[in-house]
Amino acid sequence: QVQLVESGGGLVQAGGSLRLSCAASGRFFGINVMGWYRQAPGKQRDLVATITSGGSKNYADSVKGRFTISRDNANHTVYLQMNSLQPEDTAVYYCNAYAKYVGWHDYWGQGTQVTVSS
Repeated sequence: QVQLVESGGGLVQAGGSLRLSCAASGRFFGINVMGWYRQAPGKQRDLVATITSGGSKNYADSVKGRFTISRDNANHTVYLQMNSLQPEDTAVYYCNAYAKYVGWHDYWGQGTQVTVSS
């Protein structure tokens, strides 16, 4: 099983920055894609950014140029640097990992709240 623990959320003013971290632990035999998703109240959970074990990155159009995803494969950790935050970035941010443990499965963190005030 894979456990994902997020940290780094909080309250910030518009234009500010936050850095999210997510560490994977438990028993697994490899992690392919890691990423971040977010869910605002009353809305569906949407992709923010993903990164493969080889370093290929994918971003939602709404965050391109403002957010940067990175990864430490040795420590099974993924980061999301968020700059120029706007009120519309307010959401619960969830870490995701596609990992192998008796087959490949998606795993999710518990979520961390990001609130951007105007």
